Amino acid sequence: MHFKKTTFKNGLRLVTAPMKDTNTATVIVAVAAGSKYETKNLNGLSHFLEHMMFKGTKKRPKTKDIAQALDAVGGEFNAFTSEESTAYYAKVDKAHVGLAVDVVSDIFLNSKIEAKEIEKERGVILQEINMYEDTPMAAVQEEFEHLLYGDQPAGWKVIGTKENIKRVTRKNFLDYRAKLYNAENTVVCVAGNFGEEGEEKVIRDVKKIFSKMKKGGVNGKVKTVERQSGPNIKIKHKKTDQVHLILGFRGYGMFHPDRYALALLANILGGTMSSRLFLSVRERQGLAYYVKAGTEEYSDCGYFSVRAGVDTDRRKIEKTVKTILAEVKKTLAKGVTAKELQSAKDNLRGRMALTLESSDEVASYFAGQELARREIKTPEQILAKIEKISRDDILKVAKDVFANEKLNLAFIGPIEDKVFLEKILAL
Repeated sequence: MHFKKTTFKNGLRLVTAPMKDTNTATVIVAVAAGSKYETKNLNGLSHFLEHMMFKGTKKRPKTKDIAQALDAVGGEFNAFTSEESTAYYAKVDKAHVGLAVDVVSDIFLNSKIEAKEIEKERGVILQEINMYEDTPMAAVQEEFEHLLYGDQPAGWKVIGTKENIKRVTRKNFLDYRAKLYNAENTVVCVAGNFGEEGEEKVIRDVKKIFSKMKKGGVNGKVKTVERQSGPNIKIKHKKTDQVHLILGFRGYGMFHPDRYALALLANILGGTMSSRLFLSVRERQGLAYYVKAGTEEYSDCGYFSVRAGVDTDRRKIEKTVKTILAEVKKTLAKGVTAKELQSAKDNLRGRMALTLESSDEVASYFAGQELARREIKTPEQILAKIEKISRDDILKVAKDVFANEKLNLAFIGPIEDKVFLEKILAL
């Protein structure tokens, strides 16, 4: 996959990725500013700021002015905040790539962050927090990460706390944006069909618009500390009709050489409808509607996890946990078969091909790589690394990651006592 990286004098990085076989183009502006860059009393500010950036600029004074500019051409636009980044994007017909660059850059560079809008948006964020609280299938990941990392940035919620949302001031927003939203901390990516504009014109336009951004510097974040000596359990008591659980192990960050082997192992155990856990937990025993395994990779930490939604009956919860642990133990004892490994490689290759058909996914892929790693590996390069992974590599990673001192279980449901799980949570 072809791409071109351009670094401007102020340190801003632009990645252009032409795609001739699509009629769309996506513009994304990503900045290294997320919950891991926050202090405890400002936890949630990154996400709140993301909302505020859509509330009007000098050129487009109101939210509706921003929306109408892209709605008028059938464009899609949004933003997202994670632990380590915030990104703003627009996807449009190839004839309107110039408009997308103009609107997204206007939001990113010129948002007014007005005090009256902050007051209105507080209520929106508080309702978003309530929405997540009422969605235990999603909220259980936050509980799991808090179990892993505790009271440090890696263990805080991206959305923050209600207390913080209620008290942050306009000055907090402006200071935070001035500190982190600088050129060296930002990546712009334009992917897709550039139409008549052409790649060179896109580069010139981005250079002209973003040249006024201050240079700033790359802002560090607190290094994640990991401490654990044995299995841990965290229960969040909530009246639900289903227990949502995550059983997982401390794993690898995005720079670890064995991260691809762990991803393959997750695929074999619970990445597909023919995976070991899907067959053992759902198909053979009917214990869960959903059960899946995966990995999460951050810059300085990561984990392997199995998630499932099960009955609130303690016997079924216990049976599900035992079944998951049994599959883990089987992997430790016997590894994986050559057929399983090849199927996992083929599955990842196919998923990547399907995902990277669209301009928005390609833009997100390149922007994410450049922002997090300051280096871009093409899909072909990543797949070449994956193809070299052997059964011995998988077994080595399993023995490293699947250990009692890395084992954790978090769940949300109408259960208060965890003694019955403490007795069985071990390898």
